[in-house]
Amino acid sequence: MTIRVLVADDQDIVRAGLCMILDAQPGIAVVGEAADGRRAIAMARSLRPDVCLLDIRMPEVDGIEATRQLAGPDVADPLAVVVITTFDLDDYVYGALKAGARGFLLKDAGTEMLTQAVHAAARGDALIAPSITARLLSSFASRRSRSMPPEPVEALTAREEQVLLAAARGRTNGEIGDELSISLSTVKTHIAALMRKLGARNRVEIVMWAYETGRVDT
Repeated sequence: MTIRVLVADDQDIVRAGLCMILDAQPGIAVVGEAADGRRAIAMARSLRPDVCLLDIRMPEVDGIEATRQLAGPDVADPLAVVVITTFDLDDYVYGALKAGARGFLLKDAGTEMLTQAVHAAARGDALIAPSITARLLSSFASRRSRSMPPEPVEALTAREEQVLLAAARGRTNGEIGDELSISLSTVKTHIAALMRKLGARNRVEIVMWAYETGRVDT
C-alpha cells in the first residue's frame, strides 16, 4: 500500500530535494507540493494525504499553526503531520508536538530517518530525531510546574505504567515487548488502553503526558 505524502517548504530547492528523496522510496508517493502554509493547509484538506511533511518557517502560515489546523486537538478528522526544520530549537519541538505533529526532524536527518518518520506517522506511531529526544526531558520538565495535566479518572495499571515509560524513552512496540517479555499484540493493547484513559489521539500525546507528569526522570 502506497503512502501518499504532501510536502510543504518555502525553499524551492529544499522542497524539490525532499520530493525527490521520498518519490524514490518504495511504497511512498508525493501527491502534492506547497510553498507556503496557507496553500499546504488547503491542499492537505483537499488531497487528504496519509502524511503531511511541513517546514516550520513558511510564509502566510507557519508550520506549527498549519499543524494545529490539520492535526490539532479541535480537528475532528486529523491528518498525520511530520514537522521538519533547519532550526534545532526546543520551543519549535514543543510547539509542533503540542500542535499535533507525529514527528519532528531536522533537515539533515538523512534519507533513512526521513523515510522512517513518514512510515511511522502513517501507521500512527511517532519518530523524533535522536538529537532532539534527549533534550525533550528538560523542555517538558520546565513546563510541568505551570501546566501539570490531571491524572486520568481510571488509574493506570502497573503494566500500563511500564509500557508508558518505555514508550516515553523512545522504545518501539517490538522493543517494549522484548523488554517486558510480552507479545507485540499485548503491547498494542496496552498502548490503546493508554490512549483511551489519557484521552490521547496518538502515541506522541501519550509520551508528552508522561513527560509533563514527571514520570520520566530528568
